[in-house]
Formats: sequence, C-alpha cells, structure tokens
Amino acid sequence: MGKKALSTALFTAAVLTVAGCSGAGTPDANETAVAPRNPKEASGSITVLTNRTDLVQDGTMKKYAAEFNRTYPKVKVEFEAVTDYEGEVKIRMNTANYGDVLLIPAAVAKGDYPKFFSPLGSTGDMKRKYRFTDKTDVNGRVYGIATFGTADGFVYNKALWKKAGVTDWPKTPQQFLDDLKAVKDRTGATPYYTNFKDGWPLSSPWTNSVGSASCNSKASDALADTGKPWTKGSDLFTLDSLLYGIVHDKLSEKDPTTTNWESSKTLLAKGEVGSMMLGSWAINQMRDAAVKAGESPDDIGFMPIPVQHGGKFCSTLVSDYQQAVNVHSHNKAAARAWIDWFTEKSGYSAKEGAVSALTAQPLPSTLKGYVDNDVTMVERSEAKTAQVNAIDNAAEIGLNKPDYRQKLVDLARGAQGGSLQGYFDDLNKRWSDARQTAGS
Repeated sequence: MGKKALSTALFTAAVLTVAGCSGAGTPDANETAVAPRNPKEASGSITVLTNRTDLVQDGTMKKYAAEFNRTYPKVKVEFEAVTDYEGEVKIRMNTANYGDVLLIPAAVAKGDYPKFFSPLGSTGDMKRKYRFTDKTDVNGRVYGIATFGTADGFVYNKALWKKAGVTDWPKTPQQFLDDLKAVKDRTGATPYYTNFKDGWPLSSPWTNSVGSASCNSKASDALADTGKPWTKGSDLFTLDSLLYGIVHDKLSEKDPTTTNWESSKTLLAKGEVGSMMLGSWAINQMRDAAVKAGESPDDIGFMPIPVQHGGKFCSTLVSDYQQAVNVHSHNKAAARAWIDWFTEKSGYSAKEGAVSALTAQPLPSTLKGYVDNDVTMVERSEAKTAQVNAIDNAAEIGLNKPDYRQKLVDLARGAQGGSLQGYFDDLNKRWSDARQTAGS
C-alpha cells in the first residue's frame, strides 16, 4: 500500500472508530443542555478542552474563568489545552472522558453529533440569535455554537503596496497579478507568500473562499451536485487559477519548501512580503507582529478576493470551531452556562478581531475596510457539508488539506511536469467518479 493510500486508510479508520463508538454509559441524547435561569443555582466543576494552548499558558483563559465566576460563583472551570487537538480528542471520544465542554473535532461525522454531544436548542430558535447554526444542525437541533467566524481575503502591507503605486483593491484576478508584479518591480519585496511548508495556509484559507468569487452562500453545497468543480467560471477554478498564476509568474517566494509561518508574520509586517491569503482572524496577529518589529500596525490591511459582482466585492463568512457539551457530562447546565457566557459576555471574538457568533453583533473593527467599502458578506451554507466531505474523501483530493494545492504550486513552479488544465481535468474526473460511489 502506498504512503498516500495508507494515510487515507488510517484517517478513515480513525473517523469510523469515532463515529462508531457509543461511549460509556447510556446518556440521554434528547436532553437539551440549558443554562439555569438563576446563575447562582449553577454549580459543579467543568473541564473545558481547548486548542488554544497559548491562551492557557499565558493565563488568559484563567482570567476569563475569573470573570465568569463573577456571574457563576459556584462553577469551577478548569482548562485542558491540547496541542494535537484533532488527533488526541478524536481518540478520547472512544470513552466518555472528553471534557464537559469541547470544540467539535472535524473527524466526527455531522450525522453522529447526537451520539457525542447534547443538543443546545432547536435550529429555528438558535438561528435567530447565532450565526453559523446550520454547521451543527442535525434533524432540526443545533449541537454547537461557534467560537467566532472569519471572513476571507488577503492580508497585505498597505504601505508596501502604496510604495508600488497601488492604492485601490484589484477588481479582477489579472489586476491582482499585475499589482503583485508592480510590488515586485518597484519595491523588490516578495509580492506573495504561500507558506507552502506549513501547508495549512494552502488549504482552509483558499477553500473557505469558495462562495466569494461567485458571491453565492451555497457555492460550497453546490459541490455535492456537480461532477466538475474545476470548470471555468467556478469558484475553485478561479481561486486555484489565481494561485497558479501567482507562482507561475514568479510573484511568490523563490523556494516555497523553506517557508515558515511564524517568521512570515514579521516579513509581512516589515514590508518584505506583500500579501498572504488568510482568514480575517490573522489581521490582529499581523498587527501584533508589526508592533513587535517596530512597524506601524496601521500598515496591515485586508482586501477581498479580486472578483466583483454588480460593482461590489464579496467575502464568505465561515465558522471557526464549534463549542459543544459532552453528552456524558454530569454538569450540563454549568457547561452550557460557560458556552453562553463565553460567546456572549467574554469579548473573546472582539479581542481576536473575529466575527461574533451573535447575529446582533456588528462586524469587528478589523473589518472596517470591508464595511467602509460595502463588501457583501456571504455566510457560507453548511447544509451539504457532510456530502461534500464524503465525495472529497472518496476522491482523495483533500479540499481542506494542503497536498492538492502543494502539487498545484509545484506544477506552477516547474517542480512537477504537467499543465494547469491537465491537473483540473484530473481533479474533475476524480471528483466525478467519487460522486458515483459516495453519492450526491
């Protein structure tokens, strides 16, 4: 068995193990986790699993817990930071011991949420208050509340682009390439940074942008109903052609195999790199890097995908991790109280410069440029995510994994033989074949 086939088999086995286990005991899957009306009635000790090891180590999460205890004085909150969150938590979910509150791992099939998590309310009620509810909707119930949402686009150094004579956002992919060339020719900086070696910046940031080019909230769902997602005019064709063009025209770093995510923040902050495709969550990180480098945080900007509809840009809004209550928890009321407080009162999403899960909250200050320029925000539908993921897995493409775009970059820079259209033809065939086996 080849390396790729072996890794796919192991991943599939892990997913089946998670999806197939029933955990310990016989929890009531119909019991909705509801916070008590009187905060002083909530009591007990809860464990919150998190992937934010940095915020646990620097004491930030402990401060949140102290604030929470001002409202819920009888609830003790303990945090467990998990470095390999996806890998470790999906294994722990073969038991009942996976915390009281956790972030839903991507390996858990959406249809299996009721086996592992308590319902938080009806979808009809929840969607009036929260964004992104359809991501965890199963049979009319919501099983998770987003920590926050993120908009898609390019983080860029405004001062560097201005130095290159570019002050307006490009409106077409070709204009974007022309602007990157101006940055290269007039400043000597690296116009675009792929973060090829770390991998993930070539996966989710680009795939999360499906829906921006077409300004269609159901563009991702539509992948379940097409046999050729990489057809001219489609979101994936537009996005992947743009990435190919950037690298093919030598507008990215010379050796992508030596990139480094942490150092890339400083490179962009100092104007040595012009732009990177990332979610809006990265804006504050880049601005922090600018301050540490002695540069102005105001130089960090965020621009939308270079495609317009009716004279306007569009940007997808997608959910980050979803907070859930362990169906085995003995303190579900306290667990739900924490989720509600953390979502509504902690200010976490604002501090992260992210989009609040609360529909009543405006866009964060980090997206002021989008607000000022009337960028249309498109909340991505997740109604057919399970079907899309099933087809993607069967096709062994990996829309949310780096491999297929790393190959795209290698094709563009000549490290592998082949053409862009030939690659798209192969992807379309694999997708079409997978739809026959995985179902549409």
